[in-house]
Amino acid sequence: MSSLRSIVKHPIISLVDPTTTLRELKQIHAQLLITGTLNDSHLLGQFVATIALNNPNNLSYSDQVLEKCHSPTLFTLNSMIRAYSKSSTPDKSFHFYKRILESSDYISPDNYTFNFLVRTCAQILSPETALLVHGSVIKLGFDNDPHVQSGLIFMYAGLGFLSSCHKVFEEIPQPDLVCQTALISALAKCGNVDFARKMFDEMPERDPITWNAMIAGYAQCGRSREALQLFHLMQVEGVKLNEVSMVSVLSACSHLGALDQGRWAHIYIERKGLKLTVTLGTALIDMYAKCGNMDKAMEVFWGMRERNVYTWTSVIGGLAMNGAGKKCLELFSLMKQYGVRPNEVTFVSVLRGCSVVGFVDEGHQHFDSMKKEYGIEPQLEHYGCLVDLYGRAGRLDEALNVINNMPMKPHAGAWGALLNACKMHKNLEMGELASRKLVELEAKNDAAYVLLSNIYADSRNWDSVDNVRQIMKAKGLRKLPGCSVIEVDGEVHEFFAGDESHPRYGEIEVMLEEISRRLKMAGYVANMNPVLFDIEEEEKEHALYKHSERIAIAFGLISVKEGVPIRIVKNLRICLDCHDWTMTISKLFNREIIVRDRNRFHHFKDAECSCKGYW
Repeated sequence: MSSLRSIVKHPIISLVDPTTTLRELKQIHAQLLITGTLNDSHLLGQFVATIALNNPNNLSYSDQVLEKCHSPTLFTLNSMIRAYSKSSTPDKSFHFYKRILESSDYISPDNYTFNFLVRTCAQILSPETALLVHGSVIKLGFDNDPHVQSGLIFMYAGLGFLSSCHKVFEEIPQPDLVCQTALISALAKCGNVDFARKMFDEMPERDPITWNAMIAGYAQCGRSREALQLFHLMQVEGVKLNEVSMVSVLSACSHLGALDQGRWAHIYIERKGLKLTVTLGTALIDMYAKCGNMDKAMEVFWGMRERNVYTWTSVIGGLAMNGAGKKCLELFSLMKQYGVRPNEVTFVSVLRGCSVVGFVDEGHQHFDSMKKEYGIEPQLEHYGCLVDLYGRAGRLDEALNVINNMPMKPHAGAWGALLNACKMHKNLEMGELASRKLVELEAKNDAAYVLLSNIYADSRNWDSVDNVRQIMKAKGLRKLPGCSVIEVDGEVHEFFAGDESHPRYGEIEVMLEEISRRLKMAGYVANMNPVLFDIEEEEKEHALYKHSERIAIAFGLISVKEGVPIRIVKNLRICLDCHDWTMTISKLFNREIIVRDRNRFHHFKDAECSCKGYW
């Protein structure tokens, strides 16, 4: 494996790199055949490995070249196992493992073989295969190799077998930094992030990989504030940051809508000269899009030297999410002109873009083109988008027809889209049907009951509102508490409905009173239908007054400088009155207010909203 001939590349073979096209690869191959270079089994193996490891799209070509080799070296076969372990068909790794075992040249697996095989098992998620590989590791004496040990921990983490991760770790006499990091990552993946943090804090030595694992763990399980706190601690301790760190940090900023911290991360990337790879650039675009700053997202997009389908999809999705449906569709058209083939996720974004601007016929054409032009079979989410497309346009019968003719069992997303359309277009009968179907699929879906209750409230059917409340009570369901997050000067502030715990709450309450005063002077009347009907009108108004986004917006008005948009992220769908309330105060206070709720963005400015009243 470590022979000099395997490490020092032949000058012609070294021409193969990640940008080499298939045509260029064939030219290099022809040159090597002409010169007789590939008569040397080591150089043939080196050529095969170089093809396989440089570009996953050329894996099948490396297979074809390897077929000509009757006695491949262990280095070659290990390289193929490694390449396939990271491919879309990782199970093919075992074909080359089998060739090692059946070799007539007396080669046998080594620690590299099993290091790559356990990572294959982590990809294919087969418990039976994982146990067989672990058994072979023990049988052939590689269970004491630190790389194999860490790989086993990753493998069991991928399967969700946390006890097996612990068992492997406990059997290591002196676990090194790699194994400790592997266990921390395993505890990130299996949801035991607190234990991982305890272990992290007790480590006498921590390298950048360990820090990255801990930050990524917080980001992946939704504890974004802790991810950013750890990121700041990482800087204080002078730990070198890399692409992996920054992608996790940007993900945390995206989740929180923390634009200031996201901007700082972008500045850090530029100042430290980190290469703007496709992955990092896409993460930046996603962060700016999810913080509601599409101008900056587009600036990053056009500034990237290389873009792949995920980059295009991210920016197209961002435009749709922010209500810029026409720009979303224009960019999709440009994407096809650039020769970038859309994937399943691209079409979800395109259909959402059509829905935002009400392009029903065009949306259906894009839906049909998925299979006809690209061979992509529409999935549940695409059908859900189609239901939303018809529902938003008020074509409820056609929306229901889409659900009834789906080739698979309709999912909660489709019924939820129909229920939301029924709420917006006040169709009680169909709303009852959609709600019933939704709770059949998700018995604990509190949002379905709340939406149905709102439909009844809109028609002032208080008996039915009360009935829905009683059903929720009997099932032990409660509406999820509203939570809104706002970032001011790089610090994230979190508010819950009725929350009075903030140190500046006295000032917030004064501002809420001022907002109420100005609204009354402007003749604003609250829409209190969705609020529980069996309380006095004054109490209803007070209940709305305490919604989390109102507290956050009031805080923004006293904290965010004039001319700077107030940005809010809410965990629930914004209610109708809070929507109208925010739209009105955007004009009264001459402030741009951007709210990202559970469904989409609302850009409020001068008493108008980007959602055009449908969300």
